[in-house]
Amino acid sequence: MTDATHSRISEIVKGHDVVLFMKGTPLFPQCGFSSKAIAILDHLGVDYASVDVLQDMEVRQGIKAFSDWPTIPQLYVKGEFVGGSDIMMEMYEAGELHDLMQQAEVRAAN
Repeated sequence: MTDATHSRISEIVKGHDVVLFMKGTPLFPQCGFSSKAIAILDHLGVDYASVDVLQDMEVRQGIKAFSDWPTIPQLYVKGEFVGGSDIMMEMYEAGELHDLMQQAEVRAAN
């Protein structure tokens, strides 16, 4: 990963309370895992940003190195890597993801 790509990803992660790197967009997810991640965030009712990794190959590969996590989607809350869709689902079902959003004081979606 280039320094420029690392810097871009870092700025995105730090620039949003919640950001999901995903395949596709919230309205048109391009894989089942991204669709599941969007459904979880929408159900939590939090404000989040998304990045379509299919639109930028540097980000698509770079995010994997940035987080040291091999798959997409990837969720970040307040600059910290949380996990992919399976971890999101486990945390959601246990109430931990809701608690994390409250502790991080994430804004509700408009």
